[in-house]
Amino acid sequence: MDETTVENARNFADAIAALLAPNAEVIVHDVGSETIQYIANNFSKRAIGDPSNLKEIDFSPDENVIGPYEKLNWNGRRIKSISLVMRSSEGRASALVCINMDLSQFDQARQVLSSLMSVQESKAKPANLFNEDWHEQINVFISQWAATQNSSVDRLTREQKKQLVLDLNEKKAFAAKHSVNYVARVIGLGRATIYNYLKET
Repeated sequence: MDETTVENARNFADAIAALLAPNAEVIVHDVGSETIQYIANNFSKRAIGDPSNLKEIDFSPDENVIGPYEKLNWNGRRIKSISLVMRSSEGRASALVCINMDLSQFDQARQVLSSLMSVQESKAKPANLFNEDWHEQINVFISQWAATQNSSVDRLTREQKKQLVLDLNEKKAFAAKHSVNYVARVIGLGRATIYNYLKET
């Protein structure tokens, strides 16, 4: 591997490792000697001069990007890898730059998000509480009503909002104290406007 290729490969490795720190390791392999020439942000516990084991990576002579593919690190963590073939001016494969992305933190984040977003179906809603919660009843009605209009609450036209108010009134939604104020905030109308619509009926 010539000096220009070595320098370019090292600079590339340092840049990628710095960009994706601390989750990325970048290893530069010398294709000719099949040894490791450089490692940026080493977390695989490999060393410079170690055999590259390039025979484990199957790529065609004209291939420049290999992967992405998955590997397992020494500590059992999943690694997502991709390799870039760097070629000489004659087109000969000179170096192989492997970017290894540690997925463990992302796996943990996914588990946390999944846990937060999941709902245990075995635990039913407390019926008495939600039967009396007119806020939720109004929310459900408005959401379903907007869906029948192929729209969402924040995209309703003024005419649609007026009809929604009238339909809410038919369902006795404004019987609860402060419900007019709440609906006004939810659908983006003034209280006076809602009262005017109600007076029309």
